[in-house]
Amino acid sequence: MINPDTAFIKKIENRLKFIYKDNYAKTILADLLHVISSYQIASKKGPKWNENDVVLITYGDSVKKEDEAPLETLHAFLNANLKEQLTVVHILPFFPYSSDDGFSVIDFREVNPDLGDWYDIKELTEDYDLMADLVINHASSKSQWFKNFLKQHGKGKDYFITEEPETDLSQVTRPRNTPLLTPYETANGTKHVWTTFSADQVDLNFSNPDLLIEMMDILLGYIDKGARIIRLDAIAFLWKVIGTTCLHLPETHEVVKLMRDVAEFINPNTIILTETNVPNKENLSYFGNDDEAHMVYQFSLPPLLLHALHTANSSYLTSWAKSLPHLDGNKTFFNFTASHDGIGVRPLEGLLPDDEKITLVENMKGFGGMVNYKSNPDGSQSPYELNITYFDALKGTLKGEDQFQVERFLASQICMMSLAGVPAFYIHSLTATPNYYEGVKKTQHNRTINRRKWELNELQEVLVDDTPQKKVFESLQQLIKLRKKQTAFHPNAQQEILDFGNDFFAIKRKSQNQTILVIINLCDEEKEIEIPEEFSFDLILDSEFTLNKLKAYQCLWLAKK
Repeated sequence: MINPDTAFIKKIENRLKFIYKDNYAKTILADLLHVISSYQIASKKGPKWNENDVVLITYGDSVKKEDEAPLETLHAFLNANLKEQLTVVHILPFFPYSSDDGFSVIDFREVNPDLGDWYDIKELTEDYDLMADLVINHASSKSQWFKNFLKQHGKGKDYFITEEPETDLSQVTRPRNTPLLTPYETANGTKHVWTTFSADQVDLNFSNPDLLIEMMDILLGYIDKGARIIRLDAIAFLWKVIGTTCLHLPETHEVVKLMRDVAEFINPNTIILTETNVPNKENLSYFGNDDEAHMVYQFSLPPLLLHALHTANSSYLTSWAKSLPHLDGNKTFFNFTASHDGIGVRPLEGLLPDDEKITLVENMKGFGGMVNYKSNPDGSQSPYELNITYFDALKGTLKGEDQFQVERFLASQICMMSLAGVPAFYIHSLTATPNYYEGVKKTQHNRTINRRKWELNELQEVLVDDTPQKKVFESLQQLIKLRKKQTAFHPNAQQEILDFGNDFFAIKRKSQNQTILVIINLCDEEKEIEIPEEFSFDLILDSEFTLNKLKAYQCLWLAKK
């Protein structure tokens, strides 16, 4: 039996009082402590992260083989090709689901049998740390909880939010252009339920403390099954108050803090990662006062980096990077350029002029991309995300397509790897997957363009033949191995953004025993540059670098003599 100390109990009680305004806080506390007591406390292994950490983002069936559980196939593929590169594998929701490729969860406690079972997950955790999604904002309309809501009987009957259709909800921030309220027939007549993302993804009602206790048990269950990083999906939308944006509300932040407190109590190595695809300042707010998320996504990085490489102009990327806070202790960034979702446009707000954003959106369309839109309070619509693989997003510049797709794409990945934080690679970035139009045609969903499911033999052929995919894959294999050896790339190592002119993006990273100067040519032609004399050894080329010019999209990791 776990016996939490008085300080921990008091902290949790205060959080519950904040969330529920003192209503039944002691009763809720007793229920939560009961849940906590059913789990074993893990011993602390050491720091939460270091320069060795590299994350892979993948679906459980991104690589498939006939007559084999996809999780088993994925595991074997990773062991054969990326064992030296990866420390963490983010398996996107691997639970039974009804839509949105896993993000409409039917059962939070089971593994989708189409992927495998908990044994397959356990086997994976023998070789890699696990990152798992807590899809916390909503549940599937096919879940038992929602079925019980429709019957108005059993667990779940009061887990969902209902609202009268005439209620003024115009202030609510919408990430979609679908209806916010969806009518369903229940045992008590027609009820209009809150559906932020789709009619099948029904928002959960966290004003009901029973639901919070249930979710805390699910969270601790994932940690008990070996999850090192918990990704709080769509967390910004968690708490609803009519007359507000229903985004980033104080109660939402307090729930994240509560989850961190409880998760770290059970396992001090646990990392809480918030997924908030919003403008930069709002995104950073989830660090709290060093008491909320351990990691936040760098959502502004993918579109700003695209813009810089499309325009051969680092000014906006540099300005943003200079504004980032230095993070030490138990907080850092989760750096990425691509994921299962599209490339967010909202994270550009306040960082890129509107005309530049419009140009970027149009350029993505020119390279075969698609655009998802959101509804605004005034009834208008605006771009929410760009749907395109990051590899094809970089097949050219504002001038059009050219011969530098591979070099430009590798420059983007080197940039991401060089910034302070933990680097994460979407599997389709490692494999340089082109736009998957066949999938979009099949599903009628834009996001499928970046969610291809590789047949193992097909992928193996692509990575062996003389293809752009092979060149990217092998280059990233070597670059990741090289990066992991550099203490200056520790997630919390000092970072200074330098100005070498708009043609270049430059960073100085410094640890106690190493300094690395990173320089990236953003242009499709050779450019001259003056490099400080003390930085003369290029780690990427493994040789002295004495030139005063960089080739198109050339990148340097320069160490001191």
